Amino acid sequence: MQRRRERRKKYQGKLHSKVGMLRVHLAKELKATLKTKKRAVLVNKGDTVMVMRGSQKGKSAKVQSVHHGKCVVYLEGVTRRNVRGVESTIPFQPSNLKLTALKESSYRKELLKGE
Repeated sequence: MQRRRERRKKYQGKLHSKVGMLRVHLAKELKATLKTKKRAVLVNKGDTVMVMRGSQKGKSAKVQSVHHGKCVVYLEGVTRRNVRGVESTIPFQPSNLKLTALKESSYRKELLKGE
């Protein structure tokens, strides 16, 4: 795993390979309730996450959108004001987030049940 190759995958990679970079670690409590051995799962719109790093550390919010091309996650209510005074959402790297609650879906139930 050379640095330059990993960086090339991130910035010049195909979209279907970038989706795998959007995995977020599960909280210990959530991992215990799901009884799964998975450490991280793909983040989806509607999941509840907690910010672990940066100036917004400790905030908990719902996922507003996920941008596969940029490999970033946008959260509801976590915004900043730019120089012109316009509020904009802050992009977060998935590695700086922790999943605290999953949005229920049939796909996820089967994925986590199949362990």
